[in-house]
Amino acid sequence: MSPRAGLTTDRLVRAGADLADEVGFDQVTVSALAKQFDVKVASLYSHLKGSQDLRTRIALLSLEEMADRVSTALAGRAGKDALAAFANVYRDFAREHPGRYTAARLPLDTETAAASAGPRHARMTRAILRGYDLTEPDQTHAVRLLGSVFHGYISLESAGGFSHSSPDTEETWVWIVDRVDTLLRTWPTTP
Repeated sequence: MSPRAGLTTDRLVRAGADLADEVGFDQVTVSALAKQFDVKVASLYSHLKGSQDLRTRIALLSLEEMADRVSTALAGRAGKDALAAFANVYRDFAREHPGRYTAARLPLDTETAAASAGPRHARMTRAILRGYDLTEPDQTHAVRLLGSVFHGYISLESAGGFSHSSPDTEETWVWIVDRVDTLLRTWPTTP
């Protein structure tokens, strides 16, 4: 790649993430990225190993961006306030960056996952749950519950699953967060 082009791995990954938001994560390839920069595909191989490498790097970037937002949103919050802030970050991120949100769900190999912001997400989720006095194994069950409920709703909403019915999706979202808070506050103790 010519130094004149000013392309770096970071710049390519960020452009790939932007492209994912525009056209969908499944449409992001090295070829599509080369076309966007008006360069030959082969010239990108000095920065990327291929389309899977590009997608993995976009996933890692997306996880990091979301973790930064969650961390900021959780500062000084506890209980239901922290739960709502946490949930809203994911929903807002999915609305603002649909391709990145999809990328963050990319399955990663064990080593890559361990080095990603994924464990940071898990620590922040567990920090929220400590405010509900959950112990193991209930805390792990609750981490999975939160991921399932919030990601499930966000996925259905982004696919237009609730667009033709009432009540308003915002009303349902608030209702869900309230009910999850109630569930966590009244979680039965495991003997």
